[in-house]
Amino acid sequence: MDFLNTNTIWASLFWGSVGAGFFIYGKKQTSLWPMLGGVALIAVSYFIPSPLWMSLVSVAVIVAIYFLSKRGD
Repeated sequence: MDFLNTNTIWASLFWGSVGAGFFIYGKKQTSLWPMLGGVALIAVSYFIPSPLWMSLVSVAVIVAIYFLSKRGD
């Protein structure tokens, strides 16, 4: 049961919180990409059980949010 690992729980808490922050920011600014990226980060924290892969995918999602937001809505 890898999902009970302390590292997994901390990584899930961290990336889920970052995702919630992106979602709230996107909703208040009415910006599509941060809002969708926040949902993606929250989903990553639920569905990927490895803290390493969760962190790598989350960083990739954040980079994608940055570049998509720079391109414009």
